[in-house]
Amino acid sequence: MKLFKQGKLSISTDGGSRGNPGPAAIGFVVGAKKYSESIGHTTNNIAEYRAIIAALKKAKQLLGKKTAKQTEIELKTDSELIYKQVRGEYKILDNDLQIFFVELWNLKQDFKTVIFKKIPREKNKEADALVNEALDGKARNDETGYTRLL
Repeated sequence: MKLFKQGKLSISTDGGSRGNPGPAAIGFVVGAKKYSESIGHTTNNIAEYRAIIAALKKAKQLLGKKTAKQTEIELKTDSELIYKQVRGEYKILDNDLQIFFVELWNLKQDFKTVIFKKIPREKNKEADALVNEALDGKARNDETGYTRLL
């Protein structure tokens, strides 16, 4: 199965917590492959960042370093906060989020381009469902450390 077409790869991400902070999980779709993971106790915003970071790491792993460097990523998120922070519209005041922002920014360098696209929550149902499955304990672990849902 091909992950991308003509040097482009679509990624959808979501992170969430039940309570803020509370039990948290991430979910993301890289091409046609779905992943989720419970990440312990944290805030919704940290879960959103961790979902994007995990998705970019997984994309690089799946593509390989050379192909990743030639690939344009369209990263879809329903997080207005992260979308506006990566575009420089919002300052990052939270020290914890600054650390994740720097990691995300560094990961972007592994690809030709990473374009962030803000999508409505209702158009991010697949990644959202992955988060809820991980929070509900219905996901299955694979050898990569992430839960891969077929």
